[in-house]
Amino acid sequence: MSDSPPDRRGAALSDAQTVDVSAMPKVLARIAGLAMRYPGRVALTVVTSLFAAAASLALPRLLGRAVDEARHLLASGGATNAEAARHALMITAGLVILATTLRGFLTAAAGYLGEYLSQRVAQNLRLQFFQQLQRLSFGFHDKVHSGDLITRGMLDLEGARVFIQNGMMQGLTMALLLGFCAYMMVSTEPLLAVIGLGFVPVAGFALGRMGFLLRVTWLRVQRLMSVLTLTMEENLQGIRVVRAFSGKRFELGKFDAASEEVLDLQASRITLRFRGVSAMQVSFYASLTILLWFGGAKVLNGQMTAGRLTEFVSYMMLLQAPIRQIAMIVNTAARATSAGGRLFEVLDLEPEVADAPDARPLAPTQGVLRFDRVGFSYAPGGKPILSDISFEVAPGKTLGIVGPPGSGKSTLANLIPRFYDATSGAITIDGVDIRQVTLASLRRYVGLVQQEAFLFDASVGHNVAYADPWAEDARIEDAARTAQIHEHIAHLPEGYETRVGERGVALSGGQRQRMSIARGVVPEPGIMVFDDSTAAIDAVTERKVRDGLAHATRAMATVIIAHRLSSLMHADEILVIDDGRVVERGSHASLVKQGGLYADLYALQTRSSLIEAAAEPQEVRA
Repeated sequence: MSDSPPDRRGAALSDAQTVDVSAMPKVLARIAGLAMRYPGRVALTVVTSLFAAAASLALPRLLGRAVDEARHLLASGGATNAEAARHALMITAGLVILATTLRGFLTAAAGYLGEYLSQRVAQNLRLQFFQQLQRLSFGFHDKVHSGDLITRGMLDLEGARVFIQNGMMQGLTMALLLGFCAYMMVSTEPLLAVIGLGFVPVAGFALGRMGFLLRVTWLRVQRLMSVLTLTMEENLQGIRVVRAFSGKRFELGKFDAASEEVLDLQASRITLRFRGVSAMQVSFYASLTILLWFGGAKVLNGQMTAGRLTEFVSYMMLLQAPIRQIAMIVNTAARATSAGGRLFEVLDLEPEVADAPDARPLAPTQGVLRFDRVGFSYAPGGKPILSDISFEVAPGKTLGIVGPPGSGKSTLANLIPRFYDATSGAITIDGVDIRQVTLASLRRYVGLVQQEAFLFDASVGHNVAYADPWAEDARIEDAARTAQIHEHIAHLPEGYETRVGERGVALSGGQRQRMSIARGVVPEPGIMVFDDSTAAIDAVTERKVRDGLAHATRAMATVIIAHRLSSLMHADEILVIDDGRVVERGSHASLVKQGGLYADLYALQTRSSLIEAAAEPQEVRA
């Protein structure tokens, strides 16, 4: 049993299945606001889109005038007029080619500018999200799985970015075209304009409904993608366990079930989108048909020229491509609403453990660590993990802490660098409450070596010097010698430049722990905390490590938490913790004499060591 917080990492940040409609415009406005931080680029994109729309709008007017002019010249008869009509059509064709080329160039430029703008926003969002993950307290990371955070920082962020490019900018272009076309049509023939634009309310209703339903679908898709990421991440990290216990079929089934659910949701999303597109196109072509019938009748009655009808039809055809993009814009906006909401949910969180408004850097004079009646629970009103813990450790002194699994030892270690805040009592360094100093200065002064020796996929030297990247090579090697790992590193193919592999898989558990100890020694902190950091090291090597640490930490206040009593028998004082309380305290000799829990643990471990020692020769002879 572990004394770590309850495992709720599979839970999402927000489990609500309802959709907050009022949040949709707020989220989109916030994403658009991120783009507005670059007003110059937004203005350039808008101007480019405006000129592209103007070039597009020139085409219907050119075609309408060409038809009327050619029809008038041909109606007048004669070879000269026919030649003039041909010449006028050639000029119009040239102007159409010029306008089309200009529109293509400006549209491409607007697309490039919109893409570049969205990528800049995404870069800033990515940095903000990563920085937020560094700020948020351990309590947050205990509750949310890293797979969900990776999905938010990658897929959700991309969904928000695409809205700027394909939603915000494309929507701007569409709005400009639709607005100008509507103005030109209404100012020319109001009745025909009403007929031609009659599809807009129908399309608006269909697309609005589609947008809401897509919002629901995208929200579920994003959550399921978090599940898929979680499943894949856990499988890759635990691939040895999966292979060892033949769990391949189970893992495939779990991944396949989540994948099928995502596929079903994607299929429903596609169905929703094409229903909206179909309704929009049917209403569009119905308006176009009525326009041709009514306009054709007016041309036959002499109430309208053929050129004017051509102009109206050209406006309608010009709107066809942007109208088709409405479905994509609505889909992009729906995705951005769900993705952006999940992203901002993390960005808006405040860390539970943070610097006080008047926090100042820690300025230790002696470096005395003191716990004064400290209590702690992971949730307000929850079960106390620690109760009434008091002790003091001065520089040059060592405090040992021992107790059964789940007694609160690791939690106590995590309180010293303020990974969590004590719920009662106070933790002080030289009489200064650690809640009144900056976290950065506190964590520089407190070195914590944990049982789980995490190593980065980098060189050995980088891992050892992680807390002080500018440490001299001599200091790095001294720390490795203290941890009894230097000889092993020296025989690696590239010495300290050898890559250790992902999570240090190229090293044994004991080697990883010794590298973690070396990493903790390099920055030379004022207080050193070892949380069962030699559990995977054999007894002989551990004795050497202990001797090396005794010299390296001779001027530090040292706290050693261990299950193996040989790791802390030399401590000046030993605390025995059970169920979050100190039940015994004293030196090794005095605790053995008391005949309590410590004496029982010592007798048990001593007896086990004797049995192992007695069994070893028999195994050799066998």
